[in-house]
Amino acid sequence: MPKNSKVTQREQSHEHVTESVADLLAHEEPLDFKSSSVNVGGAAGKKTPQIEVPENDGRPAWNNKLEYILAQVGFSVGLGNVWRFPYLCQKNGGGAYLVPYSILLFIIGIPLFFLELAVGQKIRRGSIGVWNYVCPSLGGIGMSSLMVCGFVGLYYNVIIGWSIFYFFQSFQFPLPWSDCPIRKNGSFAIVEPECDKSSATTYFWYRQTLNTTSTIAESGGLNVKMTLSLLVAWVIVCLAVIKGITSSGKVMYFSSLFPYLVLFCFLVRGLMLKGSVDGIAHMFTPKLEKMLEPQVWREAATQVFFALGLGFGGVIAFSSYNKIDNNCHFDAVLVSFINFFTSILATLVVFAVLGFKANLMNEKCVTENAEKILGYLNSHVLSPDLIPPHVNFSHLTTSDYAEMYGVIKTVKEGGFAQLGLDPCVLEDELNKAVQGTGLAFIAFTEAMTHFPGSPFWSVMFFFMLINLGLGSMIGTMTGITTPILDAYKVQKELLTVGCCIVAFFCGLLFVQRSGNYFVTMFDDYSAGLPLTVVVILENLSVAWVYGTKRFMQDLEDMLGFRPYKIYFYLWKYVSPLCLIVLISATVIEMAISPPGYNAWVQELAQERFQSYPPWALAMCFALIVVAMLPLPIVFVARRFNLMSDGSNKLSVSYRKTMMKDVSNLEEQDEARFILGAKPGEAPSCKPFLTPGKNKPLDPNSLSPNICYGTSYQNEAISPTTPTTPMTPTTPESDS
Repeated sequence: MPKNSKVTQREQSHEHVTESVADLLAHEEPLDFKSSSVNVGGAAGKKTPQIEVPENDGRPAWNNKLEYILAQVGFSVGLGNVWRFPYLCQKNGGGAYLVPYSILLFIIGIPLFFLELAVGQKIRRGSIGVWNYVCPSLGGIGMSSLMVCGFVGLYYNVIIGWSIFYFFQSFQFPLPWSDCPIRKNGSFAIVEPECDKSSATTYFWYRQTLNTTSTIAESGGLNVKMTLSLLVAWVIVCLAVIKGITSSGKVMYFSSLFPYLVLFCFLVRGLMLKGSVDGIAHMFTPKLEKMLEPQVWREAATQVFFALGLGFGGVIAFSSYNKIDNNCHFDAVLVSFINFFTSILATLVVFAVLGFKANLMNEKCVTENAEKILGYLNSHVLSPDLIPPHVNFSHLTTSDYAEMYGVIKTVKEGGFAQLGLDPCVLEDELNKAVQGTGLAFIAFTEAMTHFPGSPFWSVMFFFMLINLGLGSMIGTMTGITTPILDAYKVQKELLTVGCCIVAFFCGLLFVQRSGNYFVTMFDDYSAGLPLTVVVILENLSVAWVYGTKRFMQDLEDMLGFRPYKIYFYLWKYVSPLCLIVLISATVIEMAISPPGYNAWVQELAQERFQSYPPWALAMCFALIVVAMLPLPIVFVARRFNLMSDGSNKLSVSYRKTMMKDVSNLEEQDEARFILGAKPGEAPSCKPFLTPGKNKPLDPNSLSPNICYGTSYQNEAISPTTPTTPMTPTTPESDS
């Protein structure tokens, strides 16, 4: 090979590039190798080559580090921190639940969050482009991630719509859910029977807000109020996303920080309420025996998994707008701890309010049962001798009632059940587990009706829920639009508006009168299993296909320091094993648990579990199949060369001037390095292992570059070059 032959190398930068390789090469102008910013090879003693990263380029970027951190916090901290973490903490042993959660946060959460941040920042593309680039055969990972984002965004924005409706309803005094409505029956006025059997807040939620049907099979038509609320929610999301990260970053200053202000205000106010300490003490009282149950660890792993937003693509999309040398390891640890702190803070607030509510309900129980006892005394069903002399019915305390209840139960052992007296134990009220919409729209709203200035607190609470939801929705929408924009020349404004319009019309499924049952269905089936599969394939594609050692070297080149060795073992062995166990446990639970939903039965004014009808059951499994379908399709299509491997779509981090003339190579070194054999042979893709054998080939006989599935040589880099971009490779041996 002549000494003046050209060797190409990809140079890191940030400019938005979506042209094909052929277009880039066609427009590439000859460059003087002496002035080239990259010098590959070189004899010993020469200056170490560096890859220069331009300061300014065409790709959008965060205005500052704070905006980026707030965006990641806003995406990861969502409604689940407020209404799912407290429920799991209450259900799975109180303070003892924090132990498995913390352990799994360190061995699954932070490592995988760091991995997503790193690949997004290094390759600087959305989820589809990143996984096409790391491992083309597993390129379906990004497409599945986008599908899940779409499914979750559809129903998640419905919850924001519910919060918007309650927000506007809160500007009334008294609050519309504080009392049961009165129905006039001729000259008589009676309390609405459905409300009287349940509660004012429950009736307002199921009847006046959702106007829900009794089964999922009964549509009931569109709920006009919820349809308008959903439209408002999508307009807000569209406006927040359409301006890009330069504007949405500023929005994050408010949407990410305001919820913390509200939570702190609620915590201070909650601690001033009677019984709040009982709730917090109940929450932090550890039930250590619960830690031995596998179910607790499975639910803790699932919560860690979803709390950080792993697999959705939003984390990768946000990170792709960073500078190449940003310390993403610091970001991963910081955002993970902020997320955990937020969950603890929200749990304190929730249990302080629930402790107050439990005391109110317990006092109400004591009052109602004391009236029953007085009636039995007046009708001589009970003897006055059974009442302790110090008991004063006009100022009856819970302890006095408990003593009186115990005496009556002992004396009237045979006929006690006919009296219909309740024990009225505070612990029983605290043990009533409330999660999801039941916590936000029933339990919390009921407690706030007893707050002084209840409309103010209600406005603050639902405004906080709207902001929490919007932060997550912006990240979800970014996870959808960024991969498409990276792959195709589409105007961002048109794409965003188009996505929002389509999503709104698809979301009409959830604003029927039976829509809340479909929200439950999508929450249970569209995200859980598919996202777990997506994340484990992300982990395996980096750790076992691309190679953990190679990835660690890339991180060292990118960050300027080598990450802790423990990440090698976590990515390579621990996280995949934990995720496989999680997938197995999820599949087993789905197999043994009858698929169904809790339906609101109007006649009984209660929730009753109902199994899905056959068509709904088919829809449940269709959600799982559709979300994971891109994985096998892309794998098979690329295995049999039925689909492009994505090499014609370069990362947005690479400039049009990426092709550099390189010289100063010894003729024999150049031949060995580029050709992998004797001069004159064409470059070819060769695995690290000889086909049919398990003996590694001599590394000097191989090109360290692995072809991308096209005739284009992605990059040629000297063994002495310390900085190498991530390239799709065959599995490496880490031994």
